[in-house]
Amino acid sequence: MEISEQCVVGLTWTMKDTLGDVLDVLDEPVEFMVGGDDLFDVIEAALQGHEPGARVQLQVEPEQGFGDFNDQMLFLEPRSLFPEGTEEGMTFDGSALPKGVSDSIPRDALYTVAEIYPDHLVLDGNHPLAGIAIRLDITVRSVREATEEEVGRGTAGTAFFKVPPMAPGNQMLH
Repeated sequence: MEISEQCVVGLTWTMKDTLGDVLDVLDEPVEFMVGGDDLFDVIEAALQGHEPGARVQLQVEPEQGFGDFNDQMLFLEPRSLFPEGTEEGMTFDGSALPKGVSDSIPRDALYTVAEIYPDHLVLDGNHPLAGIAIRLDITVRSVREATEEEVGRGTAGTAFFKVPPMAPGNQMLH
């Protein structure tokens, strides 16, 4: 079966930045819905017409993927508002930020603790891969028709590339 709209593909990949540094490796196939909310449009377009066993290589520019880095999504907040043990790299859902943080922080984003100072910390609402062009080497492992439930939800359950805000402490990349 060829990849087309409203199908589910099992993919493995290696993701690198433009310097060739490996960002992510997916060794075991994970299913994504084509024509839903799981993959960026540029990836879906590159996969069209391919069958299991196909290898697809492409570069995803920031504006096609995780967006440009936005310094308006950096916030300096009092360290004392955050739980003891808060460390760099931890994430907080915007809707679950501690009381007392700035009202100007959008509540519909996921924030990573980027830096910690004695009295303050920096929250970064950008995706960890914002501003980075990524190179994907994808292998199509399987293709099947999407179920009615998957079509209705718009996902095969693995929205790796279009990540909604998650519970505090969860990382955006597996």
